[in-house]
Amino acid sequence: MSLPPPPPPGGFGHLTPQTVLAALDAVGLRGDGRILQLNSYENRVWRVMLEDGGAVVAKFYRPGRWSDEQILEEHAFTLELAAAEVPVLAPLPMQLLAASPGTWPAGARVSGDHGTLLRWPDAEAGPGATPLRVSLSPWLGGRDPEVESPQAFERLGRLIGRVHAVGARGRFAHRLRLDGTLAHRAVQTLIGLDVVEPGLRPRWEAAARAAADAVEQAFDRVLGSSGDAPALLRLHGDAHRGNLLERDTTLHLVDFDDACSGPAMQDLWLFLDGHEGESRRRQLDALLSGYEDFMPFDDAQRALIEPLRTLRLLRHSAWIAERWSDPAFPLAFPGFGSPNHWADQTALLQEQVDRMA
Repeated sequence: MSLPPPPPPGGFGHLTPQTVLAALDAVGLRGDGRILQLNSYENRVWRVMLEDGGAVVAKFYRPGRWSDEQILEEHAFTLELAAAEVPVLAPLPMQLLAASPGTWPAGARVSGDHGTLLRWPDAEAGPGATPLRVSLSPWLGGRDPEVESPQAFERLGRLIGRVHAVGARGRFAHRLRLDGTLAHRAVQTLIGLDVVEPGLRPRWEAAARAAADAVEQAFDRVLGSSGDAPALLRLHGDAHRGNLLERDTTLHLVDFDDACSGPAMQDLWLFLDGHEGESRRRQLDALLSGYEDFMPFDDAQRALIEPLRTLRLLRHSAWIAERWSDPAFPLAFPGFGSPNHWADQTALLQEQVDRMA
C-alpha cells in the first residue's frame, strides 16, 4: 500500500522523558525521576511522580490534530463538568515560572482563560517545528469497573446523563461536529491516500460509498437534515469501557480528547453488546433508566446505533491510514492494508448497509 506523506516538522520524534520533566519544571512541578509512558496512540501521555509525593499526568497533544481553540474548548467543558461535581479529571491550571534568560525555550507560554495549555517549543526538532502543546491533570489511581449487571448499566447511565445535562447548557464553537458527512469524508481520505489494495478497490469503494450514504440518510431521518440543536449536545465523544475508572466506589469518565457535538447515542452505544438482540436491548434499557434521571432521551436515536457503528468503522480506517508514518501504528495494526484486511472491510461494510436498510 502507498504510505501517507511524512508529518510536518516536529511531532513526537524528539519527545524524551527529559523534555517532559523540563516542561513540568517550567510550571513549578519537580519530578522525582520516576516517569512512566501510558498507553495512547493519538497523543503521548506520561505519569510523572513529583518530589512532593504527588503525581500528575502530562499529555502532549499530537501536532496538527486539534487547534489551540479546540483543545481549550475541551478543557473548558471538562472544567465545567468538574464544577458541577461530575466525576471527571479536569486539566490543572499552570503558570510559567519566571526564570533567568535562556532557561526556558523562547516562545514557551501558557494559554487559556484557566491557564491549562502549555506551548513548549521543541528545540531538538529544529527550525520550523511545531511547538509541543501540553496539559496536566491529576493522577487518579483506580480500577476498571465491571459493567455487566442491570444495576451497573443504570449507574453508568446516570453518569452519562449528568455529563449530557451539563453538555446541554452550551454549545461548542470549535470542536468537531459528529454528523453523517464524516462518513463520506473518511471514504475520501482513504481514496486520497491510495491505501486500498488496487484489485479490491472497486468492491470496497462501492460498499464504502453505499455505507456512507446510508449513514448520512440515517442521521437526516433521526436528527433532521439541518443537524441543528437541540438534537446535538456537547459530548465526551469516545465513551467506552476503557475510558471508565472506578475509585473509592465512584465511577469516573476520563479522557475527553474526542469531545464533540453530536447525538446523545454516541456516548451510549459503545457500552452495548454487539448487534441487535435481547442482550443489547436490556443493556440499553438499563442505561437509559439511569440516563433519564438527569436527561430526556429521544427514542428515535435508537436507530442511530448501526449508523454510528458504521461511521466508526470508516473513520477508524481513515485514522490509521493518516497516522501510518507514526512508527507506533504499523506495530499496532500489522494487518492494515493487506488484501485480507480490505476484503474483510468490504464484507463488514456490506453487512452494515444491510443492517441500516
